[in-house]
Amino acid sequence: MLNLEKNFLKKRILIYGLGKSGLSTYSYLKKNNIISLYDDRIITKKNIKDTYTTYKEIIKKKFDCIIISPGIDINNCKLSRFLKKNHKKIYTDLDIFYSRYAFNQKITITGTNGKSTTAKLLYDILKDQKKDVRLVGNIGNPVLLEKKIKKDTLFVIEASSYQLEYSKLFKTNISLILNISPDHLERHKTINKYVSAKFKLIKNQSKNDIAILNTKNFYIKRKLKQKKFAPSILKIEKYVSDRFIKKIDNHYFDTDGNKENLTFVLKVSKILKLKNNLLLKSLKNFKGLSFRQEIIHNSKFLKIINDSKATSFSSSERLLKSLKNIYWIIGGLPKKGDKFLLKKNDCKKIKLYIFGKNQKFFINELKNKMAFKSFLNLKSLIAKVFLDIKNENNFIKKTILFSPASASFDTFKNFEERGRYFNKLIKNYIK
Repeated sequence: MLNLEKNFLKKRILIYGLGKSGLSTYSYLKKNNIISLYDDRIITKKNIKDTYTTYKEIIKKKFDCIIISPGIDINNCKLSRFLKKNHKKIYTDLDIFYSRYAFNQKITITGTNGKSTTAKLLYDILKDQKKDVRLVGNIGNPVLLEKKIKKDTLFVIEASSYQLEYSKLFKTNISLILNISPDHLERHKTINKYVSAKFKLIKNQSKNDIAILNTKNFYIKRKLKQKKFAPSILKIEKYVSDRFIKKIDNHYFDTDGNKENLTFVLKVSKILKLKNNLLLKSLKNFKGLSFRQEIIHNSKFLKIINDSKATSFSSSERLLKSLKNIYWIIGGLPKKGDKFLLKKNDCKKIKLYIFGKNQKFFINELKNKMAFKSFLNLKSLIAKVFLDIKNENNFIKKTILFSPASASFDTFKNFEERGRYFNKLIKNYIK
């Protein structure tokens, strides 16, 4: 047994937050520890009632460790004062995971945009190379649910700023920071704190580890100038060439965002010395993830892209730069401090259609950059988009881009539900 494992063995542990991450942590630790469970919501699950504790009981108890779920913000939760007083005892499931699997190779991906796509692409490539690889973290299983781990098992981990923010022990062999733009500021408060949360990924890395960083990105470049880090730094200063994209013959990688993702994956492939013929085959066959720049229709005169996952201006901007003759559909719950940075000159090719309850925000942010039309709901908006395309009556290929640049919670349960609803509406017009 590793000494690290003893950090979470025969301890009095509080697990705070009982979503996927918290429940998987409980399942993993309950056999060899005294566990107390707590959540800000009322929990009715019978299998955890015996270990569920109250706020008053928590204040009286002494704990060796406090494991908090990614969704817990210690500045805005019911146990805020208690957590701040005991902040040195706070850990995450990533820390427990590292304590158990310190010797397994780990490749961890973070960034504002493109994490899931990059993680899935890398996972598919490694799978095709006959590696024993697991896809975990923010995508796939929670990190502690994986079974039958061997010495040569390799982990591809997607890590969000929420997961990294309070981690103390977690360490990865290869880290990827794809990009950073203002996001989750309702949680992190400032862009500097958000950047610091992302850079926790490389904080514990040693000189034998590798960090692949996008130095085309302003915030990443600035952070590297401000501070020195231990791992070997590989800088991404330009993206994969159009010539290479042509070679793999997969239009999925035509956009700037996916060129960026691909560039990182190729760097990792080179480090791992993967077989080139299998790599090219994997890239050719990659279909991407649902609702992330997903091409749901592509004909001679019309392309339709479902990018429901786009929850900020920055995630939509990357795609807008790569397309022509765009009918951009936008609407939802805008993020705090979000700004649209494309210049007016770059917006000439865009026709804007806004829907939902927060139209005023989007109109104020975008009205000086492009012409717009607004609608109460998505259904009437899409009817108008198809009517406008029909009335244009020319032979130029057009792109309907559903990239809402905002959270979905004003109307939908999540971005997946929003994406499915869009697809359902589109089926009325595309046979």
